[in-house]
Parts: sequence; structure tokens; C-alpha cells
Amino acid sequence: MLRLSKKADYALMAMRHLAAHAEREAVSARELAESYDLPPELLAKVLQKLVRGRLLTSVQGIRGGYGLARSAASISVADVIQAIDGPLTVTACSETNHNCEQYSKCNIRDPLWQIKDRIVSALAATSIAHLATELPPAIATTGGVPAAPLNVLRKHDQRH
Repeated sequence: MLRLSKKADYALMAMRHLAAHAEREAVSARELAESYDLPPELLAKVLQKLVRGRLLTSVQGIRGGYGLARSAASISVADVIQAIDGPLTVTACSETNHNCEQYSKCNIRDPLWQIKDRIVSALAATSIAHLATELPPAIATTGGVPAAPLNVLRKHDQRH
């Protein structure tokens, strides 16, 4: 099963929140963590990784926090996942890693890589702006915050 890591979930939640509140210069890590009941230390690491990936900017000071580095429409779900988890994989081997005993005789590798390419294309075609405009029923009807992380596609559950 393809699964996103918790870090990627949290990154997408933060990016969606920042896109939905684009009128604000910056949103603090504390506000993001409290809004979604996320572990503050882990979220801070995720946000810093997004800054290093040039998807977020960091604003210092009392009114500091994080903001999108560019428009939400120009940031894809794939960009966020790859900034956090690296390239999406569906097999133990990859185009660059052939360390598998069955590599030369494998009959599923190429079809699975084609499926992976379709998944990556779908994630790349979905922008953070699109996520921000698609309000879950709980928010649309009650104005509340979603209780569960986004379940776009979960690559794997990394508990760091």
C-alpha cells in the first residue's frame, strides 16, 4: 500500500493552512501545531524542511512564522511530499538502485514503475491552492478544523 509519512501529512496540512490564510504574512509553528493537534517539535522540523526545500519562507520576530515561498497554485502536492520524503517509490528497486536479487528477471518492476509515474503525475497536477479550495465537510458546515490528517496517498508511516 502506498502511504505518505506522518511528516508528509503534517507538511500538507500546514501548506494547506498557509494557502487558506495567504492574506497573513506569516503563521507561527505554534498556531499550526495547536490548530491541528500536531506535535510541535515534529512540526517545527517539517516546516524547516519545507523552508530548505524552498516551499516556505521563514519570518523572524514577534509576528514571525512561516509563509508560502510562492503562490499556492504553483506548489504541487508532489513538491511537498518530495521535499519531506524524497522521491516516491513503489518497489525496493528504482531506476538508480538495482540492488535486488531479482532485478534482472523481475517481471513486475516496469509495470509498477509506470503506475508510480501516474501517481506522481496526479500528485504533481494537484496544487496546494486546489487543496485549500476543497474544504472538507466538517469545515464547510461547522467552521471547525479537521480532526484527522490529510489522506491524499500515504507512502509509509515513518515514526521519527
